[in-house]
Amino acid sequence: MVRLKNDDSAYVGRYLAVVADGMGGHAGGNVASASTVLDLVHLDSGTHDDEPLTVLADEIQAANSLLSELVTTSPQLSGMGTTVTALLLNGNRFAFAHIGDSRAYRLKNGVFEQISIDHTFVQRLIDEGRLRPDEAETHPHKNVLMRVLGDVDASPELDLATFEVEPGEKWLLCSDGLTAVLRDSDIETVLRETADLQRCVDILVELTLAGGSPDNVTVAVLEISEVSDDSVTPAEPAAPRLPSSGGSVLPPVVAQPAAAGATDSLAASEPGSGSDGDEADDELPARAELIRQDLSSRPHVLVGAASLATQTGQIPIVTKRSAERRAARTLTHKADPETEPAIEQPEPKQRRRWLVPAILALITVLLAAVLWVGYTWTQTRYYVGTADNKVAIYNGVSQSLGPIRLSDVTEQTDIPVDSLPEYQRNRVEGTIPAKDLLHAEQIVEDLRGTARVSGCGPDAPATPAAGSTPAPSASASDSPTAAAQAVDPAECGGAQ
Repeated sequence: MVRLKNDDSAYVGRYLAVVADGMGGHAGGNVASASTVLDLVHLDSGTHDDEPLTVLADEIQAANSLLSELVTTSPQLSGMGTTVTALLLNGNRFAFAHIGDSRAYRLKNGVFEQISIDHTFVQRLIDEGRLRPDEAETHPHKNVLMRVLGDVDASPELDLATFEVEPGEKWLLCSDGLTAVLRDSDIETVLRETADLQRCVDILVELTLAGGSPDNVTVAVLEISEVSDDSVTPAEPAAPRLPSSGGSVLPPVVAQPAAAGATDSLAASEPGSGSDGDEADDELPARAELIRQDLSSRPHVLVGAASLATQTGQIPIVTKRSAERRAARTLTHKADPETEPAIEQPEPKQRRRWLVPAILALITVLLAAVLWVGYTWTQTRYYVGTADNKVAIYNGVSQSLGPIRLSDVTEQTDIPVDSLPEYQRNRVEGTIPAKDLLHAEQIVEDLRGTARVSGCGPDAPATPAAGSTPAPSASASDSPTAAAQAVDPAECGGAQ
């Protein structure tokens, strides 16, 4: 099967191997894979300023941002996406990053295993125990991806890991065109029994084509070997064979990467290349030449849509306004630290660890401000209540905030609460709100008058008339009490 457009891209160098499979059926799948691969090639170096795994993850996230930027200027590419499976060698360790359904396999110490996990709908069902692995091949949604690189997620979740490597172990990276046709056992057999890496790639691609692969097929095989820099004699990689299959052997430095293979013909034009008008079209050959010059400085294999971009001058890795900056950064990064002019690098994205503490501090300040404003408002309020069984004027409100009282006594009167009529006594005990201090004092005066009137009722004891004689039954001890509780008629308006 020969397809009109290859959505796969792959790069294998001394320290970097990456396979990307553009989302089939979506506009710009080839653009997404080529953009991502060409944006990562500058990582093909043995030294990095930061931890290699962090560098690899950050650069893939940056490539994702570039895809979003590309969609902004070329809306017809909306919905494009790509898988990414990448290895970055640093000393005796591999930094591994993965998203999508391209796969990574490892053959080490006689054990063959799949390292990557497919980010597909059926794999999620398998992980949840809702689907058996043998049912996945015939599931109607087996090709539905749950995670990809593209313009749909500003910060896609990557699977990241670091692996210790040993001489003799092999790694295989591939797009899903291979695993859609060949079983893992078939891949394992070829990888075990084929010592020559180029031949291994060719056999895998040929078996896939013979099986009627419905998709592009890209394969990269790497073998770790202890080889010093002095013992390496660089050789020119063989050109990929198109449209049927491709691959080339890459000479090693500290590890022996193998080949990348791709199938199917490549389209003669790429949408969304970032060109706009004759001026932009004139810049394309210069940008392509910049990429070719950088790639020629290191042994490598580049296949698929990314290869077409460098060969024809169609460069879908950048928009028009950022083409020169991104291409210069990507393609001349650490090519020759001794002679290379300094290129301004964008500062890496800082981890915003201060964000959470800052938000918490802001919330605390706002809460304190609200509480202070609320407390200040309560101090403008007044009410009449009781204190030590006397009528009193309070400043504040009658509620409490936990152990904190929101009021205090401003003025305590000499009016006993018990001297008030039951209705007024209940009002005072339940607190009587006042508009201000003057209003509270007026309420107290009204209560004072009520207390006097309540003492002049029918049950109030009368003061004996002048010259009268107490009743004989009154004891000496009762007379003072009666006299003390008597109410002066004058205070009730005078005797008539």
